[in-house]
Amino acid sequence: MLLENYLPVLLFVFVGLAFGVVPFFLGKMLGPNRPDADKIAAYECGFDAFEDARMKFDIRYYLIAILFILFDLEIAFLFPWAVVFKEFIAAQVAVWFMFGSVMVFLAILIIGYIVEWKNGALDWE
Repeated sequence: MLLENYLPVLLFVFVGLAFGVVPFFLGKMLGPNRPDADKIAAYECGFDAFEDARMKFDIRYYLIAILFILFDLEIAFLFPWAVVFKEFIAAQVAVWFMFGSVMVFLAILIIGYIVEWKNGALDWE
């Protein structure tokens, strides 16, 4: 009884694994294996690597990257709101509540931006 309920799920998992694993092993077994120095060399942006891949980066690089992703995602939330807001204006449904909620969202976004600016996270020396 229990196997009847989970048999489609188990079949789906096994078929999914087969589609992912079988071609990998077939390529390893049947494909050519002729490594040379050019094939196994590190390659970066059209030229040879000039430093170790595990070199240290300045922490400010990561802070700027995280802030960019954070603000980029928050701004991406405004696009669906703008599309729906246009339809809500035409229907006269909860327009002020919707407008107020996005203003609170933008106020929080601006406060976060000001805090990061004051703390010097956006300064690049």
